[in-house]
Amino acid sequence: MRQLRGPLGVILPAWLAGVVALHLYFGGFGFPEPIAMRGFHLLAFVPPIFLLWPARASSPKERPSVIDWLWALLAAAPHLWVWLNAAAVSDRMEYVDPFGPEMVVLSILAIVTLLEATRRAVEPGLAVMVLVSIGYMAFGHHLPGVLNTRPFSLEEILEASWLVPTAGGIYGPLTGIVATTIAVFITFGAFMQGSGTGRLFSNLGAAAAGRYTAGPAKVSVITSGLFGTMSGSSVSNVITTGAMTIPLMKRIGYPAAVAGGIESAASVGGALMPPVMGAAAFVMAEITNIAYGEIVIAATLGAVLYFFAIYVAVHFEGKKLGVTAMAEADIPPWREVLADCHLLLPIAVLVWLMMERWSGNFAAFCATMAMIAVAMLRGRTRMSPRAIFNSLVQAGLTMAPLAVAIAGAGIVVSALTATGMVVAFGGIIKELAGGSLPLLLVLLALTVLVLGMGLPTTPSYIIAAAIGVPQLMEMGVGMLPAHLFLFYFAVLADATPPVAAAAFAAASVAKAPPTLTSLHASRFGIAGFTVGFAFVYDPGIMMQGSLLDILLAFSVQLAALTALTAAYAGFLAGPLGPVLRLALGASGLVAAFLHVLPAPGRLAVVVAVLALCWGVSRLARPVPAGSAAPGAPPG
Repeated sequence: MRQLRGPLGVILPAWLAGVVALHLYFGGFGFPEPIAMRGFHLLAFVPPIFLLWPARASSPKERPSVIDWLWALLAAAPHLWVWLNAAAVSDRMEYVDPFGPEMVVLSILAIVTLLEATRRAVEPGLAVMVLVSIGYMAFGHHLPGVLNTRPFSLEEILEASWLVPTAGGIYGPLTGIVATTIAVFITFGAFMQGSGTGRLFSNLGAAAAGRYTAGPAKVSVITSGLFGTMSGSSVSNVITTGAMTIPLMKRIGYPAAVAGGIESAASVGGALMPPVMGAAAFVMAEITNIAYGEIVIAATLGAVLYFFAIYVAVHFEGKKLGVTAMAEADIPPWREVLADCHLLLPIAVLVWLMMERWSGNFAAFCATMAMIAVAMLRGRTRMSPRAIFNSLVQAGLTMAPLAVAIAGAGIVVSALTATGMVVAFGGIIKELAGGSLPLLLVLLALTVLVLGMGLPTTPSYIIAAAIGVPQLMEMGVGMLPAHLFLFYFAVLADATPPVAAAAFAAASVAKAPPTLTSLHASRFGIAGFTVGFAFVYDPGIMMQGSLLDILLAFSVQLAALTALTAAYAGFLAGPLGPVLRLALGASGLVAAFLHVLPAPGRLAVVVAVLALCWGVSRLARPVPAGSAAPGAPPG
């Protein structure tokens, strides 16, 4: 991203701060009509991308070129037209009213500039997928078999891609979600960072875990989970927390790839951590029409299990490697943590309002106002006008790429729906599964992981949900567990090879091989795989059922993850040999995935094997030099 100089370096941040402030105001006092709001949102954030993100590595780094200015003006035109003609656009009948020549030109401008903005600021892979989706509408009638579609006219393709506010495209419901709820939550996250909440989370992690075995790795797990309440971006989490934790982990003995894997697995999990859970969770609430508070409750135990598994894994790994705690000088005293603890009050306000079923945008607006007010209570956290301005700008820099990513996903979903590819692709998966729910889940999980190679989490989840949820519900899976299953694998795609954005970012910080780092990230994030399947088979994980059901489902996963992490670390109470590792791994897999057995039976199996392996490894562990062997008389 460019570091702009001169007048533009003042004007563009002021523009971003102003439009973000308007989004925040609308969140508290009411939004304009949907089309007007979507037009304003895209007009506000798409053109600045061409001024901030260079087209190529060789492009000027401190100023936009003439071509960049031309791109920005072309990008503004269609969204300005929609904003000015919002009432007429809202009243027109989709695919019935004429799609005139001026609309053809504007729709082409909107699509082409969106593709270029996506290529620059998000992922080239997403731009390619959008282009393929449009191409499929144009040429799908030439393809054989299930891929064959009806012919679409140019006007139909352009209208479906641009202006179908009730179904999809650039101006579809997905853009509406980002322009309203998600935008206000991003603003809240930016104010959390600007107020010093990031420092609170970092200090809390270091004070709570820094003095124990593998302290820096445990600090990484805690702080990355806490940072997930502020950022829906796993890559952002890696860069923010990894800059501190990865060098510390390397310094005390972790191999570079392992340190990067721990950080990327923990950062990816930030999107799973309530109460914010990233942009995809808000999309889920809109798609399912399930209250966001219910989604948060259903996801809480899964997030706890995910970070528990990473925490236990780094403990076993640290014990095996002989890794020590953090240096005392690097651990902040508890009084340093308590000096910022008042910054937790706005988060409590957010959670309370959402549990009381206030709208997400109003809850985030109130929490943001509370954050500004609470930060004023102490000098070290007080936000100056400059800090408030910078927080608004930072929110704008986060919103801009997300706006084009979601608009691009809207085009893909519109194309899948219009061509019937959702049904066709779902039919292919269904046929391959052969009526087997476990096989269907595996195929869908692989599909989402493949989608995640070139897509950010939210578009990946949106497309996977369009394809997979109908298939799962047809097999008897409930709507919420079906969506959570796909959501978890969309999140994990950022850490799984061969292309893993978060792991590659961590590898660059750790100076480690990217593929090896992503392999370590996958094994540290194994809880995402087990919990994803548990959403379908063990409703207790979503806090559904009796208290006994919830405790039993949680206990099974807890024991299974302990066994699996000990097996691949090769350590429990002491070093583990191949036989014990195999036994632990097998028992963990049985408990996590063999759902044909009742939960008490799976729990009994894994606990018995854990107890046996713990006892054997404890008896077999080496005796420290200078100490007596067990049972030996005193010297």
